[in-house]
Amino acid sequence: MNIPILRLGSEYLSQDLVELDLGHESLTTHTANPGLIRRDLLRISEAKAALDALPADTLATYCEQAAELFLHADLPCGDAVQSPREYVESLSALTRLPHTLVRMNMGKIHAAMSQVRTIIAGLTRNMPLNIFDRGITRIDDLIIHYFPITSSLGVSLPSNAPAVNSLWIPAPVMKIPVLLKPGREDPFTPLRIVQAMIQAGFPSKAFGYYPTTHEGGDTLLTSCGRGLSFGSDATVKKYAAFPSIQVHGTGRSKILIGEDMIQRWPEFLDVIVQSISANGGRSCINTSAILVPSHRDELANALAAELAKIKPHPRDHPDALLCGFANPALADGIDERITAHLKEPGASDVTVLHRDTARKVDAFGQTYLQPTLISCADRDHALANTEFMFPYASIVEIPQSKMLSHIGQTLVVSAFTEDPHFIRELLLSPDIERLNLGAFPTNRVQWEQPHEGNLFEFLYHRRAIQGNVAVA
Repeated sequence: MNIPILRLGSEYLSQDLVELDLGHESLTTHTANPGLIRRDLLRISEAKAALDALPADTLATYCEQAAELFLHADLPCGDAVQSPREYVESLSALTRLPHTLVRMNMGKIHAAMSQVRTIIAGLTRNMPLNIFDRGITRIDDLIIHYFPITSSLGVSLPSNAPAVNSLWIPAPVMKIPVLLKPGREDPFTPLRIVQAMIQAGFPSKAFGYYPTTHEGGDTLLTSCGRGLSFGSDATVKKYAAFPSIQVHGTGRSKILIGEDMIQRWPEFLDVIVQSISANGGRSCINTSAILVPSHRDELANALAAELAKIKPHPRDHPDALLCGFANPALADGIDERITAHLKEPGASDVTVLHRDTARKVDAFGQTYLQPTLISCADRDHALANTEFMFPYASIVEIPQSKMLSHIGQTLVVSAFTEDPHFIRELLLSPDIERLNLGAFPTNRVQWEQPHEGNLFEFLYHRRAIQGNVAVA
């Protein structure tokens, strides 16, 4: 299989190639250099004009139709045609995601595409879609005007979670061309989405697909008017000086159980296990810390017993929930880091009491890290508020009155409480990006609410306007 660069709709073969092994066949991706990306951005006005020529309602319909193509159709993939089954098998071979999780991520992407009107309504607070056609609408007696602050969105994607592609999907419907840098181990997902959109009717000029180096990724993000990047704390720090780049880093998502609910902890086991382990524990919305006012030891032991039941399986096994590591050295580094920190006082691995093997195991031709729950007597322990790319969480006992001053920046908090005073404090906390009130898993996503950040407000600004303006 040979995957070229897609330069605003036109395929391009590079002399700089990357060879990857799919097991059953080899994969060659063509690498874009930074100069090529800059040259293409000189023509971005053509891509913007191609989207502007179509009503936003039409583009939304195309996106809905593309959802079905993405999920069910045979689609171009470089010089080959890829069926849904081949997509699942090839992506699993590169990323080590089991087939079950690839299909689950496909379902999430399908949902984002098929419900794009609902998503955009949530982002715009129910403004009509024609705001993207005219830039102006009337709500009651108030004239509302928004204008695009960029003609391009650059997106640097990861390899660990295909469904993060759902975050950029509304952009072409909002008439902003997208330039995509795929993750090294996932060249397939963004390309399959793009091809589905083109087949459904989107102008091919609206899409760029650039497998590239780290330097090329930096160029793409800093040269586009707006950029989205996914990565670690180091990535967040790297782009901190660029307000035009929005970084989706570690989530450090948490479950907080209130004093009024902690006696009912056995009822919450399934929800907490799902929060930790869904999608192989690889998402920023997976729970990485549980804060309780009491009953830490009882809850930790029961949770560890349930997590220890999640075992490695072959990638094509129907019950596979754990992901292998495409780079075994990464698993080695994580395992060594946890082991080293456990030598420090104040933390213990509870899951080790319920497993008959080590945390890191080699099985079915892959390296796995098995689910791990760390009980922290020291709330400031190095393992108490961190995140790893497998089912990992800590559990800390801390008074409810001190929880919010302790959590730090948190992508998702699921607060198991009905205490009005505590709920009020949660609602006012500046450290929580997304708040679930009640026994909801942290990985639950509602499409009518922004998952992280607001793409519309990132791409469009509101302008005050008054006078005799015609509003359709």
